[in-house]
Amino acid sequence: MKGAEGPGASPGPPATGRRRAVRPAAVRLALMALPLAFFAVFFAYPVVSIVGRGLRTADGWQLGEVTQVLGRPGILHVLWFTLWQALASTGLTLLIALPGAYVFARFSFPGKQVLRAAVTVPFVLPTVVAGTAFLALLGRGGLLDQLWGVRLDTTVWAILLAHVFFNYAVVVRTVGGLWAQLDPRQEEAARVLGASRLAAWRRVTLPALAPAVAAAALMVFLFTFTSFGVIQILGGPGFSTLEVEIYRQTAELLQLPTAAILTLVQLVAVGAVLGVHAWTVRRRESALRLVDPSTTARRPRGAGQWALLGGVLASVALLLFLPLGVLVERSLDTPGGHGFAYYRALTSVDASGTFLVAPLEAVWNSVRYAVVAAAIALVVGGLAAAALTRRAGRFARGFDALLMLPLGVSAVTVGFGFLITLDKPPLDLRSSWILVPLAQALVGVPFVVRTMLPVLRAVDGRLREAAAVLGASPLRVFREVDLALVRRALLVAAGFAFAVSLGEFGATVFIARPGNPTLPVAVARLLSRPGDLTYGEAMALSTVLMIVCALSLLLLERIRTDRSGEF
Repeated sequence: MKGAEGPGASPGPPATGRRRAVRPAAVRLALMALPLAFFAVFFAYPVVSIVGRGLRTADGWQLGEVTQVLGRPGILHVLWFTLWQALASTGLTLLIALPGAYVFARFSFPGKQVLRAAVTVPFVLPTVVAGTAFLALLGRGGLLDQLWGVRLDTTVWAILLAHVFFNYAVVVRTVGGLWAQLDPRQEEAARVLGASRLAAWRRVTLPALAPAVAAAALMVFLFTFTSFGVIQILGGPGFSTLEVEIYRQTAELLQLPTAAILTLVQLVAVGAVLGVHAWTVRRRESALRLVDPSTTARRPRGAGQWALLGGVLASVALLLFLPLGVLVERSLDTPGGHGFAYYRALTSVDASGTFLVAPLEAVWNSVRYAVVAAAIALVVGGLAAAALTRRAGRFARGFDALLMLPLGVSAVTVGFGFLITLDKPPLDLRSSWILVPLAQALVGVPFVVRTMLPVLRAVDGRLREAAAVLGASPLRVFREVDLALVRRALLVAAGFAFAVSLGEFGATVFIARPGNPTLPVAVARLLSRPGDLTYGEAMALSTVLMIVCALSLLLLERIRTDRSGEF
């Protein structure tokens, strides 16, 4: 029976091992192509164009303007206030939120899952809604004003408290998510060897948590450094961050050179923060051995732990839920008593000319735009996350930092850049409705990447290798292996992209058409008009948006599988 091996034997099917292998670098570049093109056209090009238009004249680049602008006392005051309020907001947020991170990580109590989703609602709320909620609590005629005659609007305390309100969930999810996965037996072993509870925590747990705490602090600093809507509503004329000043110089004073220089300053600062953040994330990924978080949580024991749980729940109720509760109450508090008059007013066009359509139509506009933006963000962010799964040196890290830039670069600059760059063929989009979802997708992509990346990296690489050895193309490997295992993460990513797109304000305020306002733009327009009716309508519309965001987050919490805390 040697015929099977003789020279005349049939060669049979080609061995799969002879298939020309596709290099990982080629796969990575193919996956990066669309995200890079998207960011080049809809982020880099508008930002570079607006900066170039501000600093370049017929006589060339006016770089001498930089020192002149940065030397103005008013600009120096803006830079100083931007820096110190961001540092103060970050410190206050860590002080209040770290105990909450511990409670959510180590304690098991009824309603924990719902509460965990609820504390995330403020993070995805539009800044104008948060500002409106704190205005109803701290401003003229607010709860504190009625009870004790105290007003905190137009003070820095209102700004700091609103920033804690926004960023509490960043610390709870980033630090608490990792804390829940740390093996408590390591700290217990240190105590068995004679270390006190504090010493064991300081020498074992704190070093393991340090990268996550640093990452959370940097993200909070980034969000507060670029604060816009909160400052606009609560800060008053005496307080202005870089983002607010860029808006004022662009939209009100038409001083593009000053706006361009401030944009460059903000870009450099944000780039530095993102560089440090990327370093902390790499440390967190490579240095720890993690366990299933379901095995580390237990019911509180002793009076001290119950007191800690009660204190955290009280702080959540006062700082997060009270402003939202006051917002709802103000939306129902009409001159004729509590009722739905302000909600009914949203269905008609008022005589003031604030809107060309009924304010309630903004709900449909926002949902429609957010669905399209989420779809775009899911495609772009999904491909980017798949590319980053295949780690490769500095280029991949730079690509990751690029994806995060829209969270820190001036949304005002991006929105205005859209208007002056996307007005010529083949991208003449200035009069198209798609412009709004494109701007919103820029903000959604980082959340898609941060949601998808931990799950994709958890996929056993041997499954991909086995599929490739059996002859599957890279596209089929991604479809049959990665996609099959991360479907639920895709739903979570889509939900986060939808929620943050729903609340995008900085860029949308420039490009939303008068007849098709989004919910945040509609709320801002109502707040800008005097009168009890428009104020009540702003409260009602903000409540509608809050409910939509809350329902989205509760749904996400039910299907969320990853608990690493990485957004």
